[in-house]
Amino acid sequence: MKGNEFHVYHVVTKKKMICGQKINFDKNQHNTLYRFFFEREHLNTKGEDFIHILNSQISTEGLTLNKEDSDVAFRYMDQTNRAIREVIVEMVRLQNYPECPSRLSCLYAAKNYEGAIKWKELFDSYNRKVLQIVKLRVIGNYFESDGNLLPKEDRVPFSKKIEQAREYWKGNISSELPEILINGDIEVVEIIDDFSPISF
Repeated sequence: MKGNEFHVYHVVTKKKMICGQKINFDKNQHNTLYRFFFEREHLNTKGEDFIHILNSQISTEGLTLNKEDSDVAFRYMDQTNRAIREVIVEMVRLQNYPECPSRLSCLYAAKNYEGAIKWKELFDSYNRKVLQIVKLRVIGNYFESDGNLLPKEDRVPFSKKIEQAREYWKGNISSELPEILINGDIEVVEIIDDFSPISF
């Protein structure tokens, strides 16, 4: 959806924001989701990635991996599954909903403080450290849907994942935990909560 000026709430998890801070998301600006899924590399202490480990460890008796290499393999497969999901979702967006913000070039937000608190509680349950809740002023676009509609990270055919992505992009504002994708000119107008430990 195209918007003029509107306000949303953002749950800060990586680096604290300051009042007056400005962010601009356009089609060339990647967010942390993009960097997490498409730029991270998983290596063992020998500097080997999963494919190199796989090629060097496979034998006539099968595959044997030590704990470190198994951990590299697990992290690689988990990241790859999630990256595939995001590529499919982006492909469907570009084909059918190009006016919507990209999940790979946006900031995620909640439409009100209560929604931000729900996201904080979810992050807390995964031990993901929440630093702040901030209020943002946005001049740009937004899209609201239910993250539960995203393609699942399972072994269904890609055609099924494409159908799931289409459902996501139809939007669902009746979700109990909606996610709002925003892009454009964004400014932090208020620090609502700061969850940093108090130092004496």
